[in-house]
Amino acid sequence: MKFRPLRSAPHPASGTAEVAAPPETMRAVVFDAPGGPEALHEATLPVPAPVMSELLVRVVAAGTNPIDAKTRGGRGVFGAIDRHPSTLGFDFSGVVVSSPHEAHPLPPGTEVFGMVPFPRSGGSYAEYVVVPSLSVARKPAALSHVEAAGVPLAALTAWGLVVETAHAHEGQRVLIHAGSGGVGHFAVQLAAYFGAHVTATGSDRNLPWLRELGAAVVIDYATTRFEDVVGEVDVVIDLVGNAHDDTGSRSLSVLRRGGLYIMVPTGAWPGYAEAADAAGVRATSYKVVPDGGVLSTLARLLDSGAVQVYVDRVFDLTEAAEAHAELERGHSRGKIVLRVGDA
Repeated sequence: MKFRPLRSAPHPASGTAEVAAPPETMRAVVFDAPGGPEALHEATLPVPAPVMSELLVRVVAAGTNPIDAKTRGGRGVFGAIDRHPSTLGFDFSGVVVSSPHEAHPLPPGTEVFGMVPFPRSGGSYAEYVVVPSLSVARKPAALSHVEAAGVPLAALTAWGLVVETAHAHEGQRVLIHAGSGGVGHFAVQLAAYFGAHVTATGSDRNLPWLRELGAAVVIDYATTRFEDVVGEVDVVIDLVGNAHDDTGSRSLSVLRRGGLYIMVPTGAWPGYAEAADAAGVRATSYKVVPDGGVLSTLARLLDSGAVQVYVDRVFDLTEAAEAHAELERGHSRGKIVLRVGDA
């Protein structure tokens, strides 16, 4: 049997190009101490150096997530940050600058998207990031870098909730709170894709859009108590918790006995496990896994149009404070993204 020799040339669909050597310093947005959005400011930092299996990636766009704002305010993963000033951000889309070795499947010039291991490394609100090669995937060809940057954390979380934890399947009844948010709009699409009967809560302006995403039943949380109109469900994916109107506690009443309650926002309902046990239902929290293999699957779904990402607002990197202010208002549809560099 003949074996084809290894070669470092990119896959034909990789979207590769000539890559310039990185500079010694880069622009980044950092914060020096916990505070409001105004704590974010621009700084010049050294370009990070990759080691072992890490990639160095030039960031074109960075996604924002609620965990970013929580961390900036002293909650979230703030306790794991070991030095200041610190960048923020998990999500990015960009171009590989250097790979671990010549035969690596993601050679320089490859367009990729993924999650950085913040706060163990610098965040994605910067022109360059180092990232484990197993936490990235080739950028979906159908998406711009801005669109792709809105995918990783939210879509991976939704996949973990819907596919790996709820095991969505034909005929399953799933209630998703905050269905029009970053994680929510992916969760609605994935649950519907795998055959579940989806009920989603959201604001009045987003109800028609939630139907387009695949929700069979939509509920305006401002005018209707969901427990008054929702029949018994198998799974509740709660992206609100008791941070608003005791949504978590009320959700237990619509679950069938032995059903599954999934609590997502960190700290939004510390007593959910005990309450669920008393109600005769199962409960778990969930933390995202930055799995490049799953990202590759999501990329195929995005390229096919089976799943879509919605970017609500785009800010320049220097406008990160304004992006965080918008993020904390909590009424965005889909994702808010920072434009960092040129494609």
